Amino acid sequence: MTAPQDPAGAAADPAAPGARPAATRTSPSAPGTGSGARPVCAHPPPRSRTVFAAAHVVADPHAGTPDGPAAVDWDATLAFRHHLWAHGLGVAEAMDTAQRGAGLDWRAAAELIRRSAAEARAVGGLLACGAGTDQLPPHETSLDRIRGAYEEQLGLVEDAGARPVLMASRQLAAAATGPEDYRALYGHLLRQAARPVILHWLGPVFDPALAGYWGSGDPDAATETLLAIVAGHPGKVDGVKVSLLDPAREVALRRRLPRTVRCYTGDDFHYPELIAGDAHGASHALLGVFDPLAPLAAAAVRLLDGGDTAGFRAALDPTVALARHLFQEPTRHYKTGIVLLAWLAGHQPHFTMVGGLQSARSLPHLRRAHQLADRLGLFPDPELAAHRMRRLLAVHGAQDA
Repeated sequence: MTAPQDPAGAAADPAAPGARPAATRTSPSAPGTGSGARPVCAHPPPRSRTVFAAAHVVADPHAGTPDGPAAVDWDATLAFRHHLWAHGLGVAEAMDTAQRGAGLDWRAAAELIRRSAAEARAVGGLLACGAGTDQLPPHETSLDRIRGAYEEQLGLVEDAGARPVLMASRQLAAAATGPEDYRALYGHLLRQAARPVILHWLGPVFDPALAGYWGSGDPDAATETLLAIVAGHPGKVDGVKVSLLDPAREVALRRRLPRTVRCYTGDDFHYPELIAGDAHGASHALLGVFDPLAPLAAAAVRLLDGGDTAGFRAALDPTVALARHLFQEPTRHYKTGIVLLAWLAGHQPHFTMVGGLQSARSLPHLRRAHQLADRLGLFPDPELAAHRMRRLLAVHGAQDA
């Protein structure tokens, strides 16, 4: 799928990266980022929940090849992080939504972490960053080398001053022979971690290579292993991010976590009910769908600060239809719809992805995403969004519906 691009320069497109309302305050970027003036956090983070949006990366459309190293447009990528921080959301960096392991290699991810951490310090933005093992060959089987890869990435995240997220490892899923390998490896990492980390359970619906994580294909047995790791390292785990698309299992796990350990929902199908919670507790959030939903989601979560659960549900429930559409099978291609919406909303001047993954969804799928997002009022300039969608369809000879 050929990616439409806009003429260079903000003057050609009033919604190009860098265009901000006149009332938005700005602060200089961190030294060395080359990113210009940035808006500071206009809204404080919600008090009742800790909320991260897993952010996408903006590709450089003039560099890179589908099978080569990732080429990133750093200015547009960092500007989008400031958009999230300005609404009071935290940024979950270098995660699955950033095409980690699907176009974004470790070298680019490391640079992304360093740059985002510098920007976060400049504005006081909340930042968590993924640490994994993707610098290794895909079929690495040495547990020692897998541990060393985790240590390298964990060290980089900690040196940057960010909260680490220990991402699920494809290499570990392939190399581990049972729960003991997980307990030993994660125990080693937690003992040496300088600050509490977030553990990530990403289910096979997002990445088939992670089937049987925690040493068992039985989710109940896997849950017991995860809980044993958490219980065995008090004070070392900030939270557990659960991306299983199984709300009942998430709630059951949430109720068994220590009181000091957060459950971060990564369920992009059931997030309103999980964040709203019940009499026994609630989930916090680390969600890819909050990338396009940022303004609406942030405002909704702030309603919970005042105890307005009904208002929160009324605001967020209507977004689920869009989320389910974006994350429909094959779920791993949800990033294509998220980048489309960022382009339509004016956060970037083109619809191009690292690895050429703008072609991963069909035109009818993308057109439906535009329609659902428009009904939610997600576009600051609906006419610009409609114009861009028509151009995308025209490039491919498709009729506008």
